[in-house]
Amino acid sequence: MMGTLEDREAIRDILAAYAHAIDRRCWAMMERLFHEDATFKFGLVEGDWRGFVEQARAIIDPCLATQHQLGQTIFGFESGTEFGGVCHTETYMTAMHTIPPGYPMTAAFPDKGMIYSGIVAGRYVDRFEKRDGTWRIAQRTGLYDWREFRVVEGVDLGNTPEGAAGYHDERDPSTAAVRQWLG
Repeated sequence: MMGTLEDREAIRDILAAYAHAIDRRCWAMMERLFHEDATFKFGLVEGDWRGFVEQARAIIDPCLATQHQLGQTIFGFESGTEFGGVCHTETYMTAMHTIPPGYPMTAAFPDKGMIYSGIVAGRYVDRFEKRDGTWRIAQRTGLYDWREFRVVEGVDLGNTPEGAAGYHDERDPSTAAVRQWLG
């Protein structure tokens, strides 16, 4: 089964909303992206999706900045399921994390005593289920393909003019684009 273009776009919207939620620290969006009984496993982070959010916050919130870039997605639709639809996906991603001195989650990124960039490249291998006409993530497994640490300069955006940098709240210009996911 190939899945409709509408199904594919609905799944891509969820993938993009997930990246936005992580990078803008819009943690409340996650309840619209995961089914209530969804599970998650990626490196140190494992459990149900609510537990994932708490663990991810501990890793992401101390970062000075993050950016999750998504690449190609492969779709594997199943037919005749009890949920009304199942799609297995593989989505390539690269996630950049700007790590500050004194970073507390040393199991995720080491504290190097200076600002550096922690880059993770890998894949999200997901099971999406369509329940009551709505696609959401039912299971996510994150896979590392490579990881790299780089010394960086110029990452402090403190001298950037007002409105020229992104925000982690409703001041961010993207808020109108993601309003549907905010509740």
